[in-house]
Formats: sequence, C-alpha cells, structure tokens
Amino acid sequence: MEFLMTYGWAILVVLAAIGALAYFGVLSPDKFLPDKCTANPPFACTEYKVNSTTVFMKLQNSAGVDVALSGVTISCNGGTNVANATSGAASTVINGNTATLIWDGGSLPTGCGPLGNGNRFRATYDITYVKSGESVSHTGSGSIQARVEA
Repeated sequence: MEFLMTYGWAILVVLAAIGALAYFGVLSPDKFLPDKCTANPPFACTEYKVNSTTVFMKLQNSAGVDVALSGVTISCNGGTNVANATSGAASTVINGNTATLIWDGGSLPTGCGPLGNGNRFRATYDITYVKSGESVSHTGSGSIQARVEA
C-alpha cells in the first residue's frame, strides 16, 4: 500500500506540473503547429503569406481545363461573415497557371482578430468557378493557417 501511495503522489505532482505549464501557455500547441495552406482539387495552394494588413495566396489550376473564377470568399475562425478577395477573384485561370488572391486588411471579415506580428491566423475559403466549356458553377474549398509576419 505504501508503494502505491508513493507512486500515486509522484504521478499527481507530475500532472500538476504539466497542468501549470499548459495554463501559462508554455505547452500551447499553436506555437508548434506548422504553417500550411490547403486547397481541395482542382486547385493547389502554392504560395501564401499573412502580414499585419493583407492575406496573400496563390492558387494553381490543375483541373485539366481553363477555369473562370467567379468569387473567392474567406471566413476566419469559423465565423459566418465572409469577404471576397479584393483582387484576383474574377479572372480566368489557364490550366497549370496560378491565380493571385489578395484580401487587404479592410476587406477581411470580422472574426479574423488582430493581425498582430507573431499571432496565428486561421481561415477557410471557398472558391466558386466554372470550367471552360461548361455552364455549371462548381465550388471548392481550402484552409490557411499561418503565423502573421511583419
């Protein structure tokens, strides 16, 4: 019984130390998560950057045909407010080429929070497009997770 009590107290002390570290943010997973940008087919996110005033992203068309982008909206932190890209969202993207999408600070929806240097930025985006030779509109999606750069 004494043996079990000794190990029980030792385990309790270790759990309390881990809890204290997590409470004060030392073990915050946001500090260790990598930056990433994903896009569902037929697009691929090739470049991205978030700074204090803009969100910049390049999407490559890999649909096999040209596509006409009719809108790209972004939503931050699971919010319902969305914003259209201020440039690059209304253009034809030739197969294999990229579209440059930019959301400036004034066009980002509420819920994006302060884009302070070093903060984490998370957002999802939806792409509305029409393939060349078709009249039906398609929707794709993706996400971006990055540390805000200076």
